Amino acid sequence: MFRVLLELIRITAVFLILGSLMGALMKLIYASLGINVDDTNGGWLVGLSIVILIFVLYRNRLQFSGFYKGEGKWKISKKVSIYLISCSVLMLILAPLFH
Repeated sequence: MFRVLLELIRITAVFLILGSLMGALMKLIYASLGINVDDTNGGWLVGLSIVILIFVLYRNRLQFSGFYKGEGKWKISKKVSIYLISCSVLMLILAPLFH
């Protein structure tokens, strides 16, 4: 039970830290292109795409190095991973178009 709690804390920390870093990086990239997606529907697309990217990273890599050692740990298939990553990149590209 304690390992599960530690893993939940770890998941939360990973999502918060990586999400913040990736969000800041995307904001920097958009700012260098003269685009502002803050307070628009494009901002939601950027956030959703970052969550999907972190989810794929966690399911395929990070879950195997955590505290939890129980059942139910498997990678996302390569086909689904490519599909999710492609959708996320497409959302990042299309985000400035949604005002």
